[in-house]
Amino acid sequence: MSASLQRHLNHLFIVWKWKRRADVCLCPGAALYCKRVCSTTIEADPTEIHRRKLFLWFSHLPQEEKQFGGYFSPETMHVDPLILERKPEERAGLLSTPVKIQASSGSALTVEQLFEINEDQHHDRGLNVLLYGAVGTGKSTVVRKLVLDWCAGTTLTNFKLLIPFSCEDLGELTKVASLRDLVSRKYLHLKKTPLLSGEGNQAKDVLFLFNGMEKMKLDFRIGSTELCSDPNEALPSGAVVVNLLRKYLLPEASVLVTTRLSALDRIPPKYVSRYAQICGFNDPNRQRAYFTSRLLQQSGGSVQAHDAQALVELLYLNLQRESQLAAACFLPSYCWLTCATLHFLHFTDAKAPIRTLTGIYTSFLRLNFGGEVLSKATGASAPKQDIHSSLMLYVVRTVGKLAYEGVAYKRTSFSEQELEQWIGGKTKTDEELRQLAVFRTDVLDFFLAPCVESCKHLPAELCEHDGRRYVFAVPAMQEYLAALYVVLGENKSALEKLTKQVSVAIGQATEDVSAIVNIFSKFIPLRIFAVFNLIKLFPKLYEKISTRNKGNIARTMAAELFRKEDSYNEDVLDQMEQNLLGVHGPQSKQQMEAQPFELYPIFMGGLLHYGNRVLLQHLGCNIQSDTVAQITRALRKYLVREINKPQPPEELMDLLVLLYEFQNPRLTAEVLASIRTIRLHNIRMTALKCFVLSSVLSCAPPSYQLEELDLSSCLLTRDMLQMLSPAFRHTRNLNLQFNSLGPDSCILLRDLLKDSKSCVSVLQLCDNRILDSGACLLLEALPENQSLRHLSLMHTGLEDQGALELAERLQQHTGLQELNVAYNNIGDNAALALVDACREHPSIDTVHLYLNPLSDVGKQSLYVRGIPKSHGGSGRRVRVLASVTEGSDLSEDWHPILSVIRENVSSWDRERLKQQLKVFLRDLEWGRQQQQSLLKKLHFRRVEKGVRQTLRMLEKDTPPPSASVNK
Repeated sequence: MSASLQRHLNHLFIVWKWKRRADVCLCPGAALYCKRVCSTTIEADPTEIHRRKLFLWFSHLPQEEKQFGGYFSPETMHVDPLILERKPEERAGLLSTPVKIQASSGSALTVEQLFEINEDQHHDRGLNVLLYGAVGTGKSTVVRKLVLDWCAGTTLTNFKLLIPFSCEDLGELTKVASLRDLVSRKYLHLKKTPLLSGEGNQAKDVLFLFNGMEKMKLDFRIGSTELCSDPNEALPSGAVVVNLLRKYLLPEASVLVTTRLSALDRIPPKYVSRYAQICGFNDPNRQRAYFTSRLLQQSGGSVQAHDAQALVELLYLNLQRESQLAAACFLPSYCWLTCATLHFLHFTDAKAPIRTLTGIYTSFLRLNFGGEVLSKATGASAPKQDIHSSLMLYVVRTVGKLAYEGVAYKRTSFSEQELEQWIGGKTKTDEELRQLAVFRTDVLDFFLAPCVESCKHLPAELCEHDGRRYVFAVPAMQEYLAALYVVLGENKSALEKLTKQVSVAIGQATEDVSAIVNIFSKFIPLRIFAVFNLIKLFPKLYEKISTRNKGNIARTMAAELFRKEDSYNEDVLDQMEQNLLGVHGPQSKQQMEAQPFELYPIFMGGLLHYGNRVLLQHLGCNIQSDTVAQITRALRKYLVREINKPQPPEELMDLLVLLYEFQNPRLTAEVLASIRTIRLHNIRMTALKCFVLSSVLSCAPPSYQLEELDLSSCLLTRDMLQMLSPAFRHTRNLNLQFNSLGPDSCILLRDLLKDSKSCVSVLQLCDNRILDSGACLLLEALPENQSLRHLSLMHTGLEDQGALELAERLQQHTGLQELNVAYNNIGDNAALALVDACREHPSIDTVHLYLNPLSDVGKQSLYVRGIPKSHGGSGRRVRVLASVTEGSDLSEDWHPILSVIRENVSSWDRERLKQQLKVFLRDLEWGRQQQQSLLKKLHFRRVEKGVRQTLRMLEKDTPPPSASVNK
């Protein structure tokens, strides 16, 4: 433990020293000091300069990491993957992403142990270590951490010089250069280092690192690559690397080469001292360590830290069950994707840069396949398109096609025969077969993994005839690739593709033909050239066909988004979370058997966003701007048509996510123009969903108004309310019932009511514990507010003090018409004062006071107070809803009172409701006995029957039926 602590302190001291030196150099007042320090360092120790520059270079985080808000550093976010030593005869036994790896399959190594010399190896020769692994297992991350640790002096301290090279960079060099020239070209400060002179055995302190050897063409045949031992002799870059591995050039130096599985045989075994395979995160403990280092560091406050810890625990439980997620997270790349998605779902901040789910998946592919080509054809006669063959485009045309067929037929698992059919089933040429072999070896396992779930939920015929089945590593990846396959136009028929090629050819030739026709038309009648005018029509005809195809894409997006069979599924964001954290508890048969594909249309919309199209262009997948414009025009029409139909809250939430992912303010504003009501009741709102709703509504013009925004029973908190505040300004009827709002939330609501741009006329806060203090905060807005007409504070914990404060301030607002303070703790005196204030108010006509602890005398007094004392007085008639009876008569408002009780019986205090219903029965029985008319007695009995029915249901602890009592 002390040695580890000492290494960590040394690392921190070196980093602090370099950063302090850089800060001093940036200070204008210390220019002379900087000059002395830098000159002394360069002259005295070029190795120290090399360490500092390598550290600065490799410390830069990719752009994709910055979307997390800059919480991470290479030292804190790294978890070592499993590295196994392999014997030369075992190198062909490729690892196919199992959930667990047996320890007996090879001995685990650290990076330092890779360069330990065995007894059977020459001590005067350096080691050649070949480190290989599949895509996504963490080769680049291991290399990056290795370089940073060497710069900090915590690993490989026996090497004085570490020289990393990118094989992709070396493979692009066309001019010959010597080894020293290659080094000095990239590291000028090492131009004169004696360690590379070749004299004596100084090179034993040098380690060369070649990352990504599969991107170079190495030929170890003597007839193709000459032998060379002079580090100053100019050779092609591939020949320099070959001679280093042959140990003809600087034989004392050690070499570390990283490569993919398909390129293992490019280096003959006799030139490899040790094979080592990166096997990713082979057990849940490594995966948990990765998630902990990510999620716990990116949580800012104590509440977020608690939420992050809960996320890690849920993830760990899901991993321990050997779920499909555990198989996917065998690859560290998918651990990154899991953390990025959870950060998006749970730690979205309104102040952070806008991120989208489509952007996360696009960035994920860019991290793993950015600039990658499938292979490079050799020979001078190789076609140009083969030299620049985008690996990602090949993925779309193969794996994307499989994903699209799965979405079309609602399938998530595929047999080996189906993989053979859809991926490379139509290859013919040797070049295509070679590309397919490389793709299957390096890339296919990155996207598809053996299904670890039981096939008991699959159709019986599939289980009987198929052996092992394969699924996409994460379910959302299938929908993303299917969406990309469609948006890129790869789902066209052969006839459509041929028509496009013919149209392009005719369009290019028509320009030249038109010039010739214009010249000859002066000498020959134009009728002879009429056929050329017909040819010109072909590109226009194709353009119409193409436009119709783009309309089909838009229609597919709308149809898939509003599928009737998916209407009552959970919204897509909750589905994403369940896929990552698992479902803890019993699942319905429908949930286990059916896999909804509701992310598919949302990804299609997100891929049309400009930022994602730029990233895809880096991957070799181009989506043209005119294609986006055609799809957008058609999509607006289909979305407006669908949203005019009644939609469940979950489908409406999915529509908001689609508009958010699209990031097209103009389209969003045009769609919102057709939306007047947004009902999201019972949706489990999160910070992300609130941000999505607020962002979408912010695209509307200032004059836009929502008739109703229903956010009842959405588990809203104060922080979510703050995020939604801009959206509330567009709303007339704001329903915030049955949430988790407290008195502090009323500060935001007060500011909303004070806002001159606010148009809120109905504010419903039922079942929020805002108490007297919160009500007083709301009342502060009354003098400045002119829009509020209906205020509901039912079951908010109001007591006498709050009711008296309300009665005192009511006169400050002249537009209020209805006040609901039912089901609180308001006594007789406070209730009477409130009714008196309402009677003197110029516009209030209804007050709700039922389910308060009122006495019989108090109820009768309220009824009397609601009637003006004299016709000539200033008081008005006010409807007071205090009970189902008014003295010996039935109240005109008994029906609304019972309806409210029935609607909320499942969430309110059952004992208190029982007491109130018994009081109602007592009042009804007494009133019935006072009646002389048989018709009135029957009316009383009908109301009694409804009250008794509700009371019996409460006593049996069962919810009441949906049907209400008929008036």
